[in-house]
Amino acid sequence: MTVKALTQISSAGRNGVGAFVLQCKKMDIHYSDWAGSSRGMNGFIKSLLPKFAAANPQIEFVVSPRPAKHPILMGHYINGRTKAICVRNMEPLEILKKAELLRDASGEKPQKFKKPVTSTNPSVRGVWSPYHGQGLVV
Repeated sequence: MTVKALTQISSAGRNGVGAFVLQCKKMDIHYSDWAGSSRGMNGFIKSLLPKFAAANPQIEFVVSPRPAKHPILMGHYINGRTKAICVRNMEPLEILKKAELLRDASGEKPQKFKKPVTSTNPSVRGVWSPYHGQGLVV
C-alpha cells in the first residue's frame, strides 16, 4: 500500500483556536502641547501610556506632536485598515478606555448580520421552533 500526501487541509484555521493573533499592530498617538483639548492626552502620555505599552509589547506605539489640532488615537490593523478616535477634552482614564477599545477591535467594518447566529458548523438537529414537538395551540 502506498502513502499519499494530503492535497488540502481539512479544516480552516480560526483565530482563537490554537494561537491567538492580536489584530492591532500599531497605534499612533497625536497630541498638541499648546491646545487645551490635549490636556487629558498629555496626562495620558505621561502617566498611563508607559504601563499600557509595557502590557502590550506586540503593539508598536508612535507618539507624535500635532500642533494646533485636536488629539487623536489611530489604530492600524493587520488587514490594512485604520480606525481613528478623536479624544479631545477627555480625561486620561477615558483615553485609556478608548486605547483598549482600539486594541481589542478587529479592524473590520461594522456590518449588519442577516441572520442572528452565524456558525461554520451547522446544527445536526436543525433550527428550533416553538411549533415543533407538542405544538402551540393558537
